[in-house]
Amino acid sequence: MASQLTPFRQVRAVFDDREITVYQAYSPEIAGPAVAAGTFVAPFSFTRMTWIKPSFLWMMYRCGWAAKPGQERVLAVRITRAGFEEILSSACLTHYDPDVHPSRDAWQAQLADSPARVQWDPERTMTGAALPYRSLQVGLTGPLVERYANEWISGITDITEQLSTIREGAAPLPAERPYPLPAAIIERVAASQ
Repeated sequence: MASQLTPFRQVRAVFDDREITVYQAYSPEIAGPAVAAGTFVAPFSFTRMTWIKPSFLWMMYRCGWAAKPGQERVLAVRITRAGFEEILSSACLTHYDPDVHPSRDAWQAQLADSPARVQWDPERTMTGAALPYRSLQVGLTGPLVERYANEWISGITDITEQLSTIREGAAPLPAERPYPLPAAIIERVAASQ
């Protein structure tokens, strides 16, 4: 877990030189074919917004440790760092931020033109309590969903069976560390410097 010195808005993730892991939770009907294919396939919807989350504990909070209906299977999705950064380069914050946007109208215009959304939500503890710093969620729409599935995903692992041992402390949390965002992306998504 990050220390008290954690920047307010920071991407923390499992990554290497080529890939970053993001998490998604789905029903078995969607997760099973995705794991078998190594990417998202029908009945996954390519027309709805899909949200990816680099933070394991935020995903656990969101899906109730795989207990919420429609989120019974948690997937660790490996995508290329180039794809992840391309997504963020085309993203817009889900809310108006005067430090990022010159005006509310400018934000609304950017939102209308952006195929990705960025939202910063409180990071979570193992028990789901909010922490005083934020974690990234990214929503993909339109052609970005297709590119995500067809170009950027390099593998999908169903980690559902591991969740109970992690939650009980018998297995470690994924080894997340600060992700080095390029300066232009830091500015676009309002990450902490």
